[in-house]
Amino acid sequence: MIKINNLSVSLGSFNLYDIDLEIEENSFFVLMGPTGAGKTVLLEAIAGLTPVRSGSIFIGNRDVTKLPPEKHGVSIMYQDNSLFPHLNVMENISYGLKYHKTDKNKSNKRIDGLIEQLGLSSLLNRLPLNLSGGELQRVSLARALAVEPKIVLLDEPLSALDPNFRYELRQMLKDLHKSTGVTFLMVTHDFGEAISLAEKAAIMNGGRIVQTGTIDEIFQKPCCNFAADFVGMRNIFPAEFHGTKAKTGKLQIDMGRTIDDTSGHIAIRPEDIVLSGEKLQSSMRNSFQGKVLSIIDLGFFYEIDIDVNDILFRSLISKGSLYELKIKENSELFISFKASAIHNF
Repeated sequence: MIKINNLSVSLGSFNLYDIDLEIEENSFFVLMGPTGAGKTVLLEAIAGLTPVRSGSIFIGNRDVTKLPPEKHGVSIMYQDNSLFPHLNVMENISYGLKYHKTDKNKSNKRIDGLIEQLGLSSLLNRLPLNLSGGELQRVSLARALAVEPKIVLLDEPLSALDPNFRYELRQMLKDLHKSTGVTFLMVTHDFGEAISLAEKAAIMNGGRIVQTGTIDEIFQKPCCNFAADFVGMRNIFPAEFHGTKAKTGKLQIDMGRTIDDTSGHIAIRPEDIVLSGEKLQSSMRNSFQGKVLSIIDLGFFYEIDIDVNDILFRSLISKGSLYELKIKENSELFISFKASAIHNF
């Protein structure tokens, strides 16, 4: 559906470099990365809103690289919703139909279906000024879908919403994707959103694509330090590999497999590190004693920072486990993790 080849874009001092990306028809694809990574610039290049320096953008079988935005056949929905303040909800939703040659009866039926599905029936005569954040985003989504696009581009549509509205709109996005068959390409810096919505994703940083793949591949097998940190590995260490062993600092870690490279990095998710008062007698090949440096309250979980021979490990545990293990700063604990929980790159 979308095929991008060797795309480069220059906007003042910011650049996109050599972007190669393929997004399948009817898929839900997510672009992830920190603020300033270039996600929105890439989205706007696909929509024809940002000039391309080199490379090509294909939508379907058409090269749209040099075409004006209205010829790209996509709808874009921004974080700030960009509704017309002087038009009511119904007028905003149907606005784009003025510029598309569509069957009037078919368009009206589609809009009625979107209004029902997005719960907008009671809001049709209101102005955007009188809508909540969640209502604004639902109207914006209906407007984007009203023109029956093949592709909808979503620029962080959930980031400005409170948790309740965010969950509600996330569910609506999932339902709309299933019911409409439209290809969704969403920008986010929240990996949790990507896990709940997308099938495939790409991570961007500094105007480049760092890694692409399925959500599971990116989550479980990050390709580099940046990707590992972005998906929450938290424990990332330089290492030298000797057969099935990895040496980081003074620690010898059992990888459970032979590593061909002589050096690189290892990474372990914090939730894969088990804490105990005594050394575990289990199938976990790696168990080390350390000292608790800090306890950080993250709401539903606590992050425990533990010094093991001058190597800082981070573990996530529940409040119940914190009390059960009687964990306090400067107390001694054992950390344990399976060889299969260790990723290397």
